[in-house]
Amino acid sequence: MLGHQYYHQVLRKYVIMFGNLFNDIVVQRYNKDGDRIQAVAVPIAYGPREKFLARLRANPDLEDDVALQLPRMSFEMTGMTYAPQRKLNRLQPMVGSGTSASTLTRNLANAPYDIDFSLSIYVKNADDGVQITENILPFFTPEFTASMRLLEEMPDFLLDIPVVLQNITMEDTYEGDFESRRAIVYTLNFLVKGYVFGPT
Repeated sequence: MLGHQYYHQVLRKYVIMFGNLFNDIVVQRYNKDGDRIQAVAVPIAYGPREKFLARLRANPDLEDDVALQLPRMSFEMTGMTYAPQRKLNRLQPMVGSGTSASTLTRNLANAPYDIDFSLSIYVKNADDGVQITENILPFFTPEFTASMRLLEEMPDFLLDIPVVLQNITMEDTYEGDFESRRAIVYTLNFLVKGYVFGPT
């Protein structure tokens, strides 16, 4: 556009950063005496919530060899909004050393955007759901800040990106008879305060 061809992969990096925040959650299971009997790593994947719910409903009797195992999580980018309150002066460029010590790199065109993400947690029982949620909530008060290297042309330039937890909803998808598979879904909505960049 406007005579420039570039691709910084910034939006892709935001998606990867967001998924990495939640990729090491483990659910502990205990017996009635309080002894730990099982630790289950909770897998996470990128995809819409409806896709995972449809896959859960497709095999309610669990007769196939492979079924969607719970607990699990999914996330997706749901929208973007321009954030004029975080706009920086366009006459003051970002300047940093380039890929070699003898080069200087600058970027004039950066634009602040609020990126909406949705994280869905699917569990069979309520205890797994609250355990996963309790592993996430203490780190968002209400935001968690991640430092990211967004421009390959400026390897020493790190930017702090706040990730804000906005709200949490809980839904029990149990419908039908007693033999239908139950899934409790927690949905956590986040706002990533990011930037997109023009040519360097």
